[in-house]
Amino acid sequence: LRADRGQRIFSATMTTLPRLALFLAFLLGTALSFAPSTSLYNRHAVLIKSIPTAERSTVLVLSAGGFEWEDPTSDQADPGVENPFKNPDLLKPADDGKEGSSSLKVDPARLLSPRLQGCNLYFIGMMGSGKSAVGDAIARRMGTYNFLDTDAILERATGMTIPQIFEEEGEPAFRDVEAQILDSVHAHVRCVIATGGGLVMRNQNWSKLQSGLVVYINVDSETIMKRIEGTDRPLLQTDNPLETLTSLMEERRERYEQADVTVEVTAEMDVEMAADACVRALHDFIDDNPPAWKQAKAKAQADGLDWVD
Repeated sequence: LRADRGQRIFSATMTTLPRLALFLAFLLGTALSFAPSTSLYNRHAVLIKSIPTAERSTVLVLSAGGFEWEDPTSDQADPGVENPFKNPDLLKPADDGKEGSSSLKVDPARLLSPRLQGCNLYFIGMMGSGKSAVGDAIARRMGTYNFLDTDAILERATGMTIPQIFEEEGEPAFRDVEAQILDSVHAHVRCVIATGGGLVMRNQNWSKLQSGLVVYINVDSETIMKRIEGTDRPLLQTDNPLETLTSLMEERRERYEQADVTVEVTAEMDVEMAADACVRALHDFIDDNPPAWKQAKAKAQADGLDWVD
């Protein structure tokens, strides 16, 4: 009986996967259809010109519909955007008037987009840690990035909820489809992607996340249990859900802690506060890990050599 059931699950999974691949391609095309397209510019004879700046760099300017605007997704020029938290010119007195307090004139998330230069953001962490809510908030604030949720795409592609998949197909089948979702999603750029809690445990999945920046949202198990109480999380259908959750966290902790950025989120933090913490941590990470050309430029200038952009 066990062998027969295993064969049925395998057959159902193999039948589902081809349909999933086709439907997934449609979903991704729909999700990303509102992003600007270079071919669209060409069809409408958009004028592109370069304007020299004081730093001898060039800024790509598009002229369309009678307006000129800088392309925020251009990879042809150094955006020249620095960490806004370290720029005094972007600070102003807070509305509360308290001495020593300050707020930013611009949204740091908006300035994060050009600094990433198309690099994807992958949010990892336990179920209920807020990956989807925080990721969506950050993508909206960035303006030029799309938000994708691998669990949501999986459910739409299969026509089943995750608990149903676990019950009817089993966890191994779910992980196979989850890996296929990630394989399609990670090929795109300028995306903020929330992943399933256990996705990182497969090495092939983890290797795909290395194509972008990985952000680990760390929330303690007690806070998570309060958030997801009353839900039908398939892995927590046990006699002691908190103990099971804690055990899962310990099992995954080593992989989670290999993320590029770790953000500690407490019970007192709402979505916007958690998003602010992630944005600041990402700006700091970019500062601490500059691209090779910036390191070469700094070394040349330190050695008294002229640097030509």
